[in-house]
Amino acid sequence: MPLRSARSRGVPRDAVHHPLFARCYARFSVSAETRMGMGRVRERLLAGLSGRVIEVGAGNGLNFSHYPGTVSEVVAIEPERVLRQLAVEAALRAEVPVDVAPGAAEALPVKSEAFDAAVVSLVLCSVRDVPRALGELRRVLRPGGQVRFFEHGRGGGRVMTFTQRALDRTLWPPLSGGCHLSREPVAALRDAGFALGPYRRVMMPENGPALPSSYCVLGTAWRDTEPGVGGGAGTATGA
Repeated sequence: MPLRSARSRGVPRDAVHHPLFARCYARFSVSAETRMGMGRVRERLLAGLSGRVIEVGAGNGLNFSHYPGTVSEVVAIEPERVLRQLAVEAALRAEVPVDVAPGAAEALPVKSEAFDAAVVSLVLCSVRDVPRALGELRRVLRPGGQVRFFEHGRGGGRVMTFTQRALDRTLWPPLSGGCHLSREPVAALRDAGFALGPYRRVMMPENGPALPSSYCVLGTAWRDTEPGVGGGAGTATGA
């Protein structure tokens, strides 16, 4: 299926440009696959998917090797040029067809209701407009389609949440490619009209000190078959 130009929807081709952060992230993320248990998280995130999948914010493509053979195609959107090139290289090694394309989460360059599932993995922390990005996910999913998400956000006690907010107002976003620590991905999905399925809280690293970026959530949400209907409560479970 041909991709639509993100530029035609008011978003530049390279909507994100953080080359230094991208290179640092690429090195750190590879080591995190084993040292922090990210490889096991990716397996749980993608298990059981089938059909056509859109992955938004694919980064350097570390999810690609974990897609099951029941997936017929992955369209991977990545706005950052350095990470996108690494994702192209990862796509060549993947066991399922992967098409890597530029674009922004707020203006996905694909047709409406074209995908059976969407994947967001450590993405909602850095998009500029979370409600608009989630609205785009609803647009491109078929009725009843699912979102698999693994995101970090607000967590811990009063001191930790104060620290997260303080970092978000000062150093963290410019140093971390626009990432924010105190967003609430589950609430954002609910507010966007998705029906929440089971989700679990996960600490990253699994065994180690609690950092401002450690508080993660892994789960599934659904696009309801009727427009504008959603917001199920979901069920939170422990890690």
